[in-house]
Amino acid sequence: MWGRGAVAALAALAVALWLRRDEVIERSFSLHRTHSLKDMENIFQLVRNVIPPLTGKKHKGQDGRIGIVGGCREYTGAPYFAAITALKVGADLSHVFCTKDAATVIKSYSPELIVHPVLDSPNAVHEVEKWLPRLHSVVIGPGLGRDEVLLENAKGIIEKSKVKGIPIIIDADGLWLISQQPSLIQGYQRAILTPNYMEFSRLYEAMLRDPVDSSDHHGCVLRLSQAMGNLTVVQKGERDLISDGEKVLVCSHEGSSRRCGGQGDLLSGSLGVLAHWAFIAGAEKTNGQNPFLVAAFGACSLTRQSNHQAFQKFGRSMTASDMVSEVGTAFSKLYET
Repeated sequence: MWGRGAVAALAALAVALWLRRDEVIERSFSLHRTHSLKDMENIFQLVRNVIPPLTGKKHKGQDGRIGIVGGCREYTGAPYFAAITALKVGADLSHVFCTKDAATVIKSYSPELIVHPVLDSPNAVHEVEKWLPRLHSVVIGPGLGRDEVLLENAKGIIEKSKVKGIPIIIDADGLWLISQQPSLIQGYQRAILTPNYMEFSRLYEAMLRDPVDSSDHHGCVLRLSQAMGNLTVVQKGERDLISDGEKVLVCSHEGSSRRCGGQGDLLSGSLGVLAHWAFIAGAEKTNGQNPFLVAAFGACSLTRQSNHQAFQKFGRSMTASDMVSEVGTAFSKLYET
């Protein structure tokens, strides 16, 4: 039999954990309207609902085969961070389609990645297209650069991916391409755009012919999503604003004061996985909500939690690599406890 002191201590611990859970939820979520703690818990639960359980009965690749399109001589870190984060979140296989010069460098970062040195080849689109039936989602943009040949190849890969109905996450210089040719992705509701402030401003002005209204951030992200055909837009910033043209979610989960390079690549890599999971989970698991809205909120919260944990350990010296190391425990804290 346990003594009264032990029982009281356990009860106090349970209360503390429950309060801590509510604190994590409350600092992570808000709607563009009055909300309750129940609303916050609901969106977290929707993310949990789409996460496939770990079991020994599955085969390799079943929980996600993610393609990262990007990586050139100047930018090898970005596709690595996106691809390795996809694995850390729970994808089984991570492919990087990069230029020949970047391939050996990216491969040297980790033996876990499958690297294809094809992005600057004359038949790049065909080479990537051969792999599309095996991929569950593609992330286009990390380390892509603005070389005209690479952008043209990325355009062809986007078009082929749309034909296959594959979820597409577009980040970094992939967004530069979209700002120049919005019709390339406009109306494809299985796409998610992840612009930072400058990328968002560029897209907004290209689509709405007006500058961003700094007094109405929620309205701007809503209008951009609508103008793009109600595809999901994640405006990264002090708070992440997420919209599918019908509603706006605000992820204000505590991150850090550090703005080192690579953080957006972690977001796009994790989003590649969560978008696939949410997409195949079905409307019942997402309670009828847009699966890409659920995935985006999950990825934003996870990236911020990884950022927060890394900053607590390393402070000013924190880098994106430190954040990658925190993805597993951050995921567990948010979605598995």
